[in-house]
Amino acid sequence: MNIIKVVLADDHVLVRDGIKALLEDQKGVQVIDEASDGKEALEVVERSKPDLLIVDIRMPELTGIEVVTALKKAGNTVRTMVLSMHDSEEYVVKAIQAGADGYLLKGASKEEFLKALNKVASGGKYFTGDVSAIIMNNFVNGNTASEPKVEVKEIPFKLTKRERQILDLVLQLKNNKDIAEELSISKRTAEVHRFNLMKKLEVKNLMELSNKAKEFGLA
Repeated sequence: MNIIKVVLADDHVLVRDGIKALLEDQKGVQVIDEASDGKEALEVVERSKPDLLIVDIRMPELTGIEVVTALKKAGNTVRTMVLSMHDSEEYVVKAIQAGADGYLLKGASKEEFLKALNKVASGGKYFTGDVSAIIMNNFVNGNTASEPKVEVKEIPFKLTKRERQILDLVLQLKNNKDIAEELSISKRTAEVHRFNLMKKLEVKNLMELSNKAKEFGLA
């Protein structure tokens, strides 16, 4: 029997403990690691290689949606299920656009939670009833998740070819060593290019860089 390896990402310990307690008696499911913020979630997924990531939307460092976006951009095939108390159209549509495989409200019953977990882990999609209505409404109105309407601003700065390469690799969550190997340059040179890129875009961390890149149509 194949075990579904799960990683939990939520900044509330009580929520993670509650989910673990719920899954303890479930055969074929094992929580193998946890994360308390978005950045740690990416690190844990890379390290533990789970089958399924259950991620909250509102977290420090990176939101759950940004975590899903980063994983998809990096080509990570882990299945992702967003667990949230928010049923607003904005959150739902953004999660789907990011590539989430499921969206479940924290108020869901134990039975629905387990149903969603197994459905997503086995390669399917699961969106709770209220969320499905939002998806259908967007589909009927022509606002499909595959074609989000994004307003792209005029770029007030100019990136060199090398800086654009660095930007693409950073957004793929590559570290300086990986970037150096990818571009056949020294690690120090990669560090300098990355520093100059962050300075030019006036950002301080990966989340700000990702947002700025999206804002100007660079991601």
